[in-house]
Amino acid sequence: MGMTMTQKILAAKAGLDCVSAGQLINAKVDIVLGNDITTPIAVNEFYRAGFDKVFDKDRIAIVLDHFVPNKDIKAAEQSKTCREFACSHCISHFYDVGKMGIEHALLPEQGVVTAGDCIIGADSHTCTYGALGAFSTGVGSTDMAAGMATGTAWFKVPSAIRFSLKGKLPYNCSGKDVILYIIGMISVDGALYKSMEFVGEGVKNLSMDDRFCICNMAVEAGAKNGIFPVDEKTVKYLKGRSKRTPVVYEADEDAEYECTYNIDLSQMKPIVSCPHLPANTKNADELSNVKIDQVVIGSCTNGRMEDMKAAYEVLKGKTIANGVRCIIIPATMQIYRQCVENGYVTAFIDAGAVVSTPTCGPCLGGYMGILAAGERCIATTNRNFVGRMGHTESEVYLASPLTAAASALTGYITQYKEA
Repeated sequence: MGMTMTQKILAAKAGLDCVSAGQLINAKVDIVLGNDITTPIAVNEFYRAGFDKVFDKDRIAIVLDHFVPNKDIKAAEQSKTCREFACSHCISHFYDVGKMGIEHALLPEQGVVTAGDCIIGADSHTCTYGALGAFSTGVGSTDMAAGMATGTAWFKVPSAIRFSLKGKLPYNCSGKDVILYIIGMISVDGALYKSMEFVGEGVKNLSMDDRFCICNMAVEAGAKNGIFPVDEKTVKYLKGRSKRTPVVYEADEDAEYECTYNIDLSQMKPIVSCPHLPANTKNADELSNVKIDQVVIGSCTNGRMEDMKAAYEVLKGKTIANGVRCIIIPATMQIYRQCVENGYVTAFIDAGAVVSTPTCGPCLGGYMGILAAGERCIATTNRNFVGRMGHTESEVYLASPLTAAASALTGYITQYKEA
């Protein structure tokens, strides 16, 4: 029996000719990732286990992105632990204030991850890098500690679900609408510990930012990972960026999939996930009576350059509705700078929005946009569980940047339409 893309990568990293779904393997990892919340726990476990050196200082990435610039004393102490560990072990890929960004936007941008990699990260949205044709998945801080010391991790080889895409998205839809549609269709455990593999002629019509977004939220369907094949767009993105030579894997023609879903991108509509589950989806135009208090455009899901451009196209020359707080967060300093140079930041400010330094902040209810009881937010983030962005009696609606920006102008959930 043939292998899927994910299985081929895992077989190669485990030094095996082939692997099959359910098999337990020990594999070499190319990158071990942690952030300012998860790394301190991993550091404690690292030393508690008696380790005194990392397996490769160039294969570990530590990104301070959740609570930086530090919001309180605890956040400052966590960051200090990361800084001291990175310094003592000469970690090459350490990103602090001024150089940082939201980890899952930053690592591809900086060429730290590449096609064919096996990547573990102490953050559930590490699955983002499947957009590059890599196997990447989230792990706990203890696994991060072991990975930093040994350069290996154990996995149960996942079975796979195939999503065959055709057509091209309408003007007011993006990768966010695609993944919300899929999660709504299969539920939050519809791909539990499975690989979500995206194929078909429609793939070529999705931008890299679309693909990053789709793989990022594979975990919201319970998936072990999401992955796209490497094509011309992938190669172009990696050229001049990737610090290591990409390795391209292709699924065998006789690869086994548990099931196949056929999706026509041209039939997609703007989708919104309603409280309190990503799978609770409705078409945006069904929610026009839902009044909102806050809009957040950013996060590891939708803080990339195309997302900033989408927000700009909607907000430029317009005014955000009275009573609505609009918070825009470029995902990296490079994206922030490009927003400044393109005039986006001026347009955002003129419209009545605030622009933040790159941070995960409001997505996990950390800071820079906490909700009070009874408040509603439409956000381009990835989760809308009870209390996710603040008070347990607040509500979070998930949407694309186009839908979120259009809603900021009306004060109600609004489907974007071209003027």
